[in-house]
Amino acid sequence: MDRLPNPAWLRSFECAARHLNFTTTARELGLTQTAVSLHIRSLEAELGQNLFTRNARRLELTELGQSYALTVRRALGDIALSTNSLFGPASRQTLTVRAAISTATYWIAAELPEFNTQYPDIPVRLVSHIWNDSIAPNDVDVEIRMGYGDWPAVISEKLSDENLVPVCRAGTANPSLLDLRQGPLIHILGYEDNWARYFQAHDMEPPEQTSLHSVDTSVAALQLVMAGAGCATIVERFAQNAIAQGAPIEIAGPAIPFAQSHYLISAPGRTHSSAAAGVFCAWLRDRLAADAAD
Repeated sequence: MDRLPNPAWLRSFECAARHLNFTTTARELGLTQTAVSLHIRSLEAELGQNLFTRNARRLELTELGQSYALTVRRALGDIALSTNSLFGPASRQTLTVRAAISTATYWIAAELPEFNTQYPDIPVRLVSHIWNDSIAPNDVDVEIRMGYGDWPAVISEKLSDENLVPVCRAGTANPSLLDLRQGPLIHILGYEDNWARYFQAHDMEPPEQTSLHSVDTSVAALQLVMAGAGCATIVERFAQNAIAQGAPIEIAGPAIPFAQSHYLISAPGRTHSSAAAGVFCAWLRDRLAADAAD
């Protein structure tokens, strides 16, 4: 057989490459930090190359480490999926993915047809956070959250950087920033300062008037935009997918960086609940990496 490093070392390396932190890796794998560090050093010695650059406060993958991590992640996912397909029922069970309703509607749902094309044997059940009370945490295979990555009692892996854009109903005559400032503006509860941040990013004072419309999701905000009730600021990824799905809206100004990001969430000490979950997460990372490269 061709040269193959110890599988336990490869598993520790793949996890460490995702988290860039040996302590977090140890929690996910149920190992000690010392064991994880030993696995990585043993793998590096076997390969004769450093896979990580060890800085004072963080790890960084070397160029070789980045390339190897992608290969190892795909290989482990394929092995796990094949094992369950041949010897167990896991791959025939529905994969449950949970996300906020806006993320589910205007991002994940738009990506699922591509996932189903590549993995037709993995059915996906996409649920939003409005069903939290009816679905036990252990029944959720993959959870995606938008935020700052600072939730207590969970491990969060950053998936993406996001941008914020203003959107208006399609056919609006190319509104300027001054036109946008005149309103009417739609606010999303919990993100009431998005308009102020948007105008300040363009060296403009935000308007003083209070909006006539406040909603609690980007989905509702976009429905108001489509009805001609005003303009809203939403995540650029959501806007682009909504437009691709035929929503009669258009992006009405340049994007600015959004402080929050999407994260994969897992509980300490718990690995992915199924091989299919590992495959889905690896696929999603690859999709985002391809988007970032474009």
